[in-house]
Amino acid sequence: MEITTARVRRMAVALALGGAVALTCDAALDGRPHRGHDSPAPGPSAAASDPAPAPGAAGIGDPLMPLDGNGGYTVHRYTLDFDWQAPRTPFEAGATISATATQALSRFDLDFAGNTLHKVTVDGAPATAVRDGDELVVTPARPIPRGRAFAVRVTYTADPTQRRRRGDAIREYGWVPTADGTLLCAQPDGAKLVFPVDDHPSLRAPVTFRITTPAGLRAVANGRLVERVRRPGGRVRWTYDSEEPIAAQLIQMAIGRFTVVDRTGPRGLPVRDVVPDGLVADTEADRALTPEHLAWLERRLGPYPFRRYGVLVGDTDLPVALETQSLSLVPRDDLLGDRVDAERNLVHELTHHWTGDSVAIRRWSDLWLSEGHARFYERLYSAEHGGVSMEDAMRAAYEQHDQWRHDDGAPAEPTEPTLFKVMRYDGSALVLYALREKVGDETFDRIERTWVTRYRGRAAGTKDFVALASELAGEDLTPFLTPWLYGPDTPPMPGRPDWQVDPVED
Repeated sequence: MEITTARVRRMAVALALGGAVALTCDAALDGRPHRGHDSPAPGPSAAASDPAPAPGAAGIGDPLMPLDGNGGYTVHRYTLDFDWQAPRTPFEAGATISATATQALSRFDLDFAGNTLHKVTVDGAPATAVRDGDELVVTPARPIPRGRAFAVRVTYTADPTQRRRRGDAIREYGWVPTADGTLLCAQPDGAKLVFPVDDHPSLRAPVTFRITTPAGLRAVANGRLVERVRRPGGRVRWTYDSEEPIAAQLIQMAIGRFTVVDRTGPRGLPVRDVVPDGLVADTEADRALTPEHLAWLERRLGPYPFRRYGVLVGDTDLPVALETQSLSLVPRDDLLGDRVDAERNLVHELTHHWTGDSVAIRRWSDLWLSEGHARFYERLYSAEHGGVSMEDAMRAAYEQHDQWRHDDGAPAEPTEPTLFKVMRYDGSALVLYALREKVGDETFDRIERTWVTRYRGRAAGTKDFVALASELAGEDLTPFLTPWLYGPDTPPMPGRPDWQVDPVED
């Protein structure tokens, strides 16, 4: 990797300021709250003792993706303006980031890549902005005191063809062009291809979307449609409010010729499906099952944690579905084939709204908690509705577990390239299956319901899960869960002495 001069300067500053910068990063990864927007600014005596303004850290220090997220501030809201023109055509865009400084800032970073930058202001005053790889380094006209609220405005030309590739299940991410518009697949860190952002799954903020489209096209996004206004030339501006804080990887914005299908879920929950006009009839049978899926999951995990839900049918060749918050993205092919497979995918993305969306992961190495839970309940539902039995699915995973450990790392020990390999899916669901076999169904169900209620709307990690499971089981489960989550060898499955692991092949 080439290290730029600007990055060398930032690394030197970070080393010189080690204590303050490290504290900011550790606070983010440990889940401790930053100073909130409504917290009082420091008084004169506190200001006098504050350190001199210094650069915010270029990332929050996640070991797998150390430059994801940024240090020195907390985002309170994103307001995104997109002046959409046509498929695969650049268009004018702007983002306003409302934030509070958690340290005295001489400059700060935003995660931003793949677009043509025009202008950056801080509280309305022009600021200096320099690109350094995927970082946008912003130096305001004046330093920002600790505890001060501030607003950054970035205007740019967006390129809706920008995508990146991975060698795991994600394959391609970022902007996803469609025949008549676009949609987003931002996982894991592709939001920076779309707008300037504080991009880490543990960091969340509400989003306001203001999307202008040509006549005849519809824009949709996470949350609630607030306003639809006609603009000059027949164009239409659509305004959405995410309603809840949202991680950047879970943001969705889609434009196209869509039909919106409304229905009602348990307890009157609004369910909104967004479907390309030509796919409404062919996908209706599977989409109509969402209220049943919601009710099934609520019986196991408690009330659905957001204000609405629905499915966005992607008229694309995407290889995976995605749990974009309140509006899961499901590729058309997932809904045009076998019903058992379709329900597995639908239940998987819906489960993420409890585990992954509401309870966010603290570090990328905690991804097993998100994908493993989604796979576990997907498999459990499928076993009850015509699919492979849970025992058969988990036995097959057990047989391959040593090979997956060898190839992709243990469930809680991924590398960045192996994040979305099969170990984080069936391999991690197997950990939850082993835990259920160890503690019994009743205790396991209490662990699961408590997990998604205690950490609702918060970030949590592997240590939190092990501690909670131990608390509710009435015994320290660390010696049991540690070999399952870490290391090269798969432990024996409780109650299944006949289960064997296949030999590893290089």
